[in-house]
Formats: sequence, structure tokens, C-alpha cells
Amino acid sequence: MFTQYKYWKPYISPFDPCKPIEVKYFATPPQLYMGFQPYGLPQFQTPQEALRAGTLWPQLFSPYPFPIKGGTKHD
Repeated sequence: MFTQYKYWKPYISPFDPCKPIEVKYFATPPQLYMGFQPYGLPQFQTPQEALRAGTLWPQLFSPYPFPIKGGTKHD
């Protein structure tokens, strides 16, 4: 299973005067994992759902704002 959200741990200098950001996150759009749009993809049931999501196809929906809240730690 893939995830649209990735993270990385940047180098933290011992001489940095600011509090470091230990883990940085970024999102990748779902169309990167699809290759091409297959025929017959399921669509949202109502135009209101599609407008709220910003796309007609649920597989191409990427939630916003970023779902991972501060304080989440990764190994």
C-alpha cells in the first residue's frame, strides 16, 4: 500500500541558532501512482461531493489540509 504523504529527516547542525524541525513532510499527488486513468473509474455520487473534493474521481482525491499533525514521530 502506498501513501501520498512522505517524510524525511534533514541534517540538523549543532551551530543552528533556531530550533530545528526534526521531521519534514510533503505530499505527493495521487496521479503519480496511477500511470494512466483507467476506463470506467468510479465517480462521486453527486456533483456536490465532487465539487467539495475538487475532482470527479475519488481515486484522484488528495485531502487538504495535511492530515499529519505536529508532534508525530517516525523512526
